[in-house]
Amino acid sequence: MYSFWGIDMQKSMEDYLDIQNKFAKGIKNLFNIEDTASDKTPKELIYTEDKMKLYHYKPLVKNPCKVPTLIVYALVNRQYMMDIQQDRSVIKSFLKQGLDVYIIDWGYPTQEDMYLTMDDYINGYINNAVDYIRESTKVDQLNILGVCQGGTFSTIYSAIYPEKIKNLVTMVTPIDFDVEEGLLFKWGKYLNIDNMVDTYGVLPGALMNSGYLMLKPFQLMLDKYVNLFENIDQRELVENFMRMEKWIFDSPGQAGETLRQFVKDLYQENKLVKGSLKVGDKKVDLKNINMPVLNIYAEYDHLVSPDSSKALNDLISSKDKELCSFPVGHIGMYVSSKSQKQMSPKVAKWLIDRSDETNKK
Repeated sequence: MYSFWGIDMQKSMEDYLDIQNKFAKGIKNLFNIEDTASDKTPKELIYTEDKMKLYHYKPLVKNPCKVPTLIVYALVNRQYMMDIQQDRSVIKSFLKQGLDVYIIDWGYPTQEDMYLTMDDYINGYINNAVDYIRESTKVDQLNILGVCQGGTFSTIYSAIYPEKIKNLVTMVTPIDFDVEEGLLFKWGKYLNIDNMVDTYGVLPGALMNSGYLMLKPFQLMLDKYVNLFENIDQRELVENFMRMEKWIFDSPGQAGETLRQFVKDLYQENKLVKGSLKVGDKKVDLKNINMPVLNIYAEYDHLVSPDSSKALNDLISSKDKELCSFPVGHIGMYVSSKSQKQMSPKVAKWLIDRSDETNKK
């Protein structure tokens, strides 16, 4: 054993070589990352309108639920988070449980879409997708499952068109925007959205994404890269990391007029809760929601305050309403082991129990 100034030189050399080998293996892993395998559950494009696409997933059971389920994702990120990889796919889990699943892909807005409004998205695209499914499946009502901002849109839609919705599921959905928790809600109250929209027209996805990363800068912009380096020789972990990074930075731009109304009417004036929100020429009254509602929130959500989500149950007239939480974060709702073992089966069973053949035309 050799030492110099109290340093074990042999041990130091061994540690150095271990780090070098680990780094070399990690570089090899990075250069050999294959296709991310996201968005691979088989589906069929059945309807398009402008940049919006409506997909129907191939059923995985012989007799799927008679009532179709439409998933409405947020505008700000891509919907394939729910099908991020085959062993973590919420979509695949829903299909295995027996749901008949449809999903909206909002696409990537360009400058020609800058004047699209919440009216266009809710009374236009969502309503047209709902009607297409109703007609093609010969049902009067369908289930709608909204995620984050898509949950807000789905709630608004269900209040305007309650006769078309059998059951409503909201997941990590902001409803009450006048809450004390959550940095995003505090920012929203003072954001100069007029200046941003007037400048950009369509707000760049990268600009929006940088704001979300700033909500947890150490965890989202430092810790995860330190953790990557520490595990860079483990191929599966590196692949998972790269898959998530692709999704995080795959951020569509935002139609300016839609974002303007969303920020001013909801974040700054809380009109949805106050009952004064109008979308196009239609007033939104949450008391019109009388169908069964399952409201799911994440206990450690840094984007959507649990208090904001929980408020929904006190604002609707549904007799069959359930509030459910899971000890995960905003994204953990879809990629954690709990999402596969608990959340997905819970949602599927809840919907199937409340869907029956009396819905048939």
